[in-house]
Amino acid sequence: MALSGLCSIALAQDKVQQVRVSTWVPAQHALNPAVQAWADSLKKASGGSINPTLFPSEQLGKAFDHYDMARDGLTDFAFVNPGYQPGRFPIFAAASLPFEISNAKAVQRDRCVVPRLCAKEMKEVKYCFAFAHDPAHCIHAKKYSCLRI
Repeated sequence: MALSGLCSIALAQDKVQQVRVSTWVPAQHALNPAVQAWADSLKKASGGSINPTLFPSEQLGKAFDHYDMARDGLTDFAFVNPGYQPGRFPIFAAASLPFEISNAKAVQRDRCVVPRLCAKEMKEVKYCFAFAHDPAHCIHAKKYSCLRI
């Protein structure tokens, strides 16, 4: 599964710009502290002229809607899973194919390929960053929901 953060604004102004950062994962999810740290670094890098507020747990919209929320300006930054809209982002969806990603860190470090691919399919928004994870091969059973092998 590949996830990307998209933003609809990135310009600092003379006055403090309040911006919304929306994630669909629950507030206690391990991802939110990382997103908050990123938001804090954005505030620091802008000299305080950009003040992000994190809205976790689908507070601003459902997971399925996050790409459109960024596109339409309902949120300034959105955590998006392109796989939640099958067929809409076929190039990006290739990352979800079995055995396509064997080294997630290498994919995340590749600052050339992912933005170029996103630019082809996600023209209405500005690509900020992407997460990828190594393959998780699962066996489903009645007693155990998922076993990672």
